[in-house]
Amino acid sequence: MGFIGWIVLGLIVGVIVKAIMPGKVGGGWVTSLILGVVGAIVGGWIGDLLFGGGKMEFWNLGSWILAIVGGLVVAGIYGAITGRSNTTA
Repeated sequence: MGFIGWIVLGLIVGVIVKAIMPGKVGGGWVTSLILGVVGAIVGGWIGDLLFGGGKMEFWNLGSWILAIVGGLVVAGIYGAITGRSNTTA
């Protein structure tokens, strides 16, 4: 899957991250979408390193799992850096 594919997947992952971690990612929807794109690209990069990029396609379940995990990790790191609390107002 190419770079553009990971960006499109990342936008979808951003919505999923926002649904899984509501209130824990500051900045609203735009930040969640950006973190989803970054997370999907990071997940795809790690998948390429671990699996050699063999079956990294848009409709492959493994690609989606890597992208979602990457998005959650990036969102968690972002939340830790920005000092976001676990409570919602």
